[in-house]
Amino acid sequence: MPRYKSIISYDGSGFSGYQVQPNKRTVQSVLEAVLTKMHKGEPVRVSASGRTDAGVHAKGQVIHFDSPLHIPADKWERALNSMLPEDLSVLSVDSVPESFHARFDAKGKEYRYILRLSQKRDPFQRKFAYQYPYPLNLKSMEQASKFFLGTHDFTSFCAAKTEVEDKVRRIDSIDFTLKDDLLTIRFKGNGFLYNMVRILVGTLLEVGSGERSPEDIPIILAHKDRRLSGKTAPPHGLYLWQVFYE
Repeated sequence: MPRYKSIISYDGSGFSGYQVQPNKRTVQSVLEAVLTKMHKGEPVRVSASGRTDAGVHAKGQVIHFDSPLHIPADKWERALNSMLPEDLSVLSVDSVPESFHARFDAKGKEYRYILRLSQKRDPFQRKFAYQYPYPLNLKSMEQASKFFLGTHDFTSFCAAKTEVEDKVRRIDSIDFTLKDDLLTIRFKGNGFLYNMVRILVGTLLEVGSGERSPEDIPIILAHKDRRLSGKTAPPHGLYLWQVFYE
């Protein structure tokens, strides 16, 4: 059966995360409902590069699905967007080999976390950037971020309820960009654990506020204990930006 790879974008504010959950509006359930309708009631399952939590946004989530419908790849995008809600958009659809898998073939991901460094609230940013009204030492945060680069066991920086046994991941780069009052922290790596980026951000914020020193990071990594790292930053500042494939 023909397989299709699609890049999708969504505002996570109105979704209870990506993955299907009983009696909740999720990205996967909305996608599958539209595809099932297009297939005259025949269920169509969608697989993604990974799940995102409630409130987390995506600029470049990747999914795949199978379909026997004879629709050219370039027509799928228009057909799906005509039926999807305004907070979920299909950016592209391409025909791929049946062996392609959105999750297992992914070689890396880029996440971005956006903070609004201001004491004044912006009602138009409240769902799309985490407002942080306190002073930050960005130089200390950049210094601390360098300890995360490379391959490490990130047990200390993932949710305690994470079921994945292998917590070794590689982070290739962490960049900071400040424009006006918006600070964007960009993470690139071969994979990220549950809540990992949000915990990294929460820990970096504690370094920037003077609660920790950059030199604490190697110690936290070595102890492999979630209790030693920072708070989990709120979901609405996080974006799954891009998924990389060979």
